[in-house]
Amino acid sequence: MLALKIDSTKSFMNHLLVADTFDNFLLAEATVSTAHTYQIDGHINKEFFSSQEDTDTSGIQYNFSEWKDMKPLCFNLIKGKRTPLFFKFVLHLKPEAVGKLMATGACSVPSEQIKALVLTIKYDGTQVVLTTGSAFQTFVMSKEPDTIWDKALQQFLARKGIDYELL
Repeated sequence: MLALKIDSTKSFMNHLLVADTFDNFLLAEATVSTAHTYQIDGHINKEFFSSQEDTDTSGIQYNFSEWKDMKPLCFNLIKGKRTPLFFKFVLHLKPEAVGKLMATGACSVPSEQIKALVLTIKYDGTQVVLTTGSAFQTFVMSKEPDTIWDKALQQFLARKGIDYELL
């Protein structure tokens, strides 16, 4: 697990809510606290789509909504003259990206064992902190996936020009 404090909140928010920087992620959950507190469960309710006539749900490939689809909604909740009091986004790297990342890192843990590589983004009214995490299908002794994920995230942020400090 890795915790990173973002140096420029304004620049990071542009990456998060406007640019396509985080479009390779899925939204597991979101909480945004402004004048009201909004909570979003990113799980897709496939029953909603299957109840409609001639709608095939086989095209829905993830259990969570894609960040690129949820980003406008989250942006609308946050935008305004005042900064939010708090927000938290829990993002999961898309499964195909997890497999590719683990293969590139020569990980000995099969990617099918990895349930999620998680990126939690929290703003407390003063700073943005990113925290990495992982979830597995079963107990795994190896810390290899965590190490690969932590290193990959740092490289990703560097490539995108997002400055941070290790906490």
